[in-house]
Amino acid sequence: MPAKEDQKISTSVPINLRIPREAQLMIDRAAKLSGKNRTEFMVEAAMAAAEDKLLDQAFIALDAQAYAQFLDVLDRGPEPEGYKRLMSAPSPWGK
Repeated sequence: MPAKEDQKISTSVPINLRIPREAQLMIDRAAKLSGKNRTEFMVEAAMAAAEDKLLDQAFIALDAQAYAQFLDVLDRGPEPEGYKRLMSAPSPWGK
């Protein structure tokens, strides 16, 4: 019986994959650099990709008034002080 959406699944299940040897070697190298084993690395990467894909599918419904307000905020652009602060903040990836 499938789990309900709101229940956490607490059991592990096997997933078998056939991948090229070169892919396995690259994954193993990256996992080692990350301090993880292959399974941990692959599950983390797959979960991140799945989350990104699902978030891309998010749908936000607005009534006409809320949509007009949203467009108004976009048309106004950023406040000068907030924009200056944002543009002067250091980037997370460095310069």
